[in-house]
Amino acid sequence: MIEARWRVVALLASAAALNYADRTSLSVVFPLLRADLGLSDLQLAAIGSFFLWSYAAASPLAGWVADRFPRQRVITLSLLAWSLVTLLTGFVTTANQMLATRVLLGLSECFYLPAAVALIADHHSSATRGRALALHSFGLNLGLVGGGALAGYLGQHYGWRSSLFLLGGLGVLLAALCHFALEESAARPAGQTLGWRRLLANRAWLLLTAQAALVALGTWMFFNWMPLYFQERFSLSLAFAGFSGTAVLQLSAVLGLLAGGWLTDAIARRSAGAGRLKAMAWLYLLCVPPLVVFLVPAGFATVAAGVVAFSFIKALAMANEPPALCEIVDPQDRGSAQSFMNMCNTLAGGIGVLLAGALKADFGLSGVFASTGLLILLSAALTVAVRRCLPATGSRSQSAGTVSSTAHS
Repeated sequence: MIEARWRVVALLASAAALNYADRTSLSVVFPLLRADLGLSDLQLAAIGSFFLWSYAAASPLAGWVADRFPRQRVITLSLLAWSLVTLLTGFVTTANQMLATRVLLGLSECFYLPAAVALIADHHSSATRGRALALHSFGLNLGLVGGGALAGYLGQHYGWRSSLFLLGGLGVLLAALCHFALEESAARPAGQTLGWRRLLANRAWLLLTAQAALVALGTWMFFNWMPLYFQERFSLSLAFAGFSGTAVLQLSAVLGLLAGGWLTDAIARRSAGAGRLKAMAWLYLLCVPPLVVFLVPAGFATVAAGVVAFSFIKALAMANEPPALCEIVDPQDRGSAQSFMNMCNTLAGGIGVLLAGALKADFGLSGVFASTGLLILLSAALTVAVRRCLPATGSRSQSAGTVSSTAHS
């Protein structure tokens, strides 16, 4: 029988898959939306940006809720709410209605991730936390691949609304399962004091948040525009472009996250947060060279190979981020810390999506994608800065994070 702590991970990985499938499935059917609703490139970009910015706006509240109320209940209600919004999106008939539903989706989805990451961290000590959080991230990335492929196939054969009805219905069913099967952790810290003062005094956490936002700025350019890039540059079918645009990014990322989860736990056994961050910095540096495929004439296979290499190495690096966050902040503040990072990531991601749409005509998506290498290099530098802060700001929190979960080791 599966241990309770791993059942929690399995349920949340499933919810995470729907979370990302719902938010990204529309980017695959941009040509259908453009034809049906008469959307321009800038309006298509706004679909992603409105979602990300509404997500960011409510994220501070989401973190406070995750640290003050039962996380199982927060997760279940968020899942139910965003699934109903996804169903509603299938009925829109105008551009303004579409944008309104994306705002509602952001407001409902933002409550999930802080509560989910904190609940997993409550159930797992530092010995298994990297693997547990990597499996959860596996669900997120699986949702990107599956959602993109599903939306592309159903969109081509049954219209762009069909995938929304299917994903929304599955979400309602999963919310019912989570209500009955998801468990709180007996080891959850009972802190009731406002943690923002502690967080804002934690330089390591602030720098980690800044580097994550830089990565998100570039990552969302790929998420939102890669399917259209493949369709326009290589004249692929809608279904194959949807699958390729997500698969080359996310199948490799799935493998990278799984491998990174085991790697980061092995590193933690030797040097905890400092080791994780050193690995992150080197891996970020290594994922930049593959982006050269966007600067030279190349066929589909070459570009896809470059994107796969970039995505895999970046995922290895990013697997270190959630456990590092859990170890450099107080356990009672994990929901707030994750929500603030989500806010910064989605703000940056929304800017990236809109910026890519605005620059597309002048520089092409190839130029936009190649420029993300500069953002990754800056992220590597910030990761080094985080590591240097650890002796002053991370030691106490790392110890607290380990002690808080020892009951589940």
